[in-house]
Amino acid sequence: MTSDPTAPKIITLIGGGGFIGRYAAEQLLKHNVRLRIVERNPKSAHTLQPLSRVGQIALMPANLEKPATIEAAVAGADAVINLVGTFDTAKQDALHVEGARTAAELAAKAGVKAFVQVSALGADKDGESHYAQTKAQGEEAVRKAFPNATILRPSTVFGAEDEFTNRFAGMMDLPVTPILAPETRFQPVFVRDLGLAIAKAALDPKTHGGKTYEIAGPEPVSMRDLNHRIAGMAGMEPNFVELPSVMGNLISSFGFLPGAPMTKDQWLLLQKDNVATGKNPGLADMGITPTPMASVAPNWLERFTPGGRFGRAAREG
Repeated sequence: MTSDPTAPKIITLIGGGGFIGRYAAEQLLKHNVRLRIVERNPKSAHTLQPLSRVGQIALMPANLEKPATIEAAVAGADAVINLVGTFDTAKQDALHVEGARTAAELAAKAGVKAFVQVSALGADKDGESHYAQTKAQGEEAVRKAFPNATILRPSTVFGAEDEFTNRFAGMMDLPVTPILAPETRFQPVFVRDLGLAIAKAALDPKTHGGKTYEIAGPEPVSMRDLNHRIAGMAGMEPNFVELPSVMGNLISSFGFLPGAPMTKDQWLLLQKDNVATGKNPGLADMGITPTPMASVAPNWLERFTPGGRFGRAAREG
């Protein structure tokens, strides 16, 4: 890690080339740090380069399943952030649990000052879904290896490049738009708010170290209401049909097929609300005001509006 107190901090983002990583990097770069973006395929992170000055970002090939590569990625770092997650059930033990353990152990061995584990709201070692179980097991592994780690548990994350609001809006031009688990509640969080929380935790371990935060948006919303709100923000009037649980269970049974909309494990996740419990601190405790979806999502959902922004302007005018 950097010995000169005036030298820029070195921060390693494992999985930093993804959707969340871009916004974490954006926030961190405001603080004159040097970033190591760690990816299996570093070329996937090339879009981060325009955010930085020359030499401020280094792209590094590494793999959580190959400890020697992670050891090199964390050597000399002041903070390490683990962003890796997957809905591929076959890979969850290796990445969520063993991968998180590897990153935390090697960071501790290297003398890293701050470790941030991005987990998930609903992480539960006794949960029905394998995703929830492995996320909780990963938290335990990190806490054991790096007791002062900060654990962030975000709800569903939305933003301009997401596979959440955009996916729902993309389905709304179908003759019928199905709604699965209409009563299940979520508390979606804006990706820029999550990115800011990640940056704060990495830069200030004295304040945030050893804590677990629930990172959620300003209000819970049901799957039914969420779909209707997205439709309104996209300027669409879809024909919604709420599917019974038996249909959702049947659809998820084909989740092993390429292109399937949902796996069995994701269906199990949908059986439980994904909202803040209030048992842990949240965004407000980090000095962050959660951003309402309605204040930002229309900016990117307008592309689904007939006629795009011009169609919306004509109707609103």
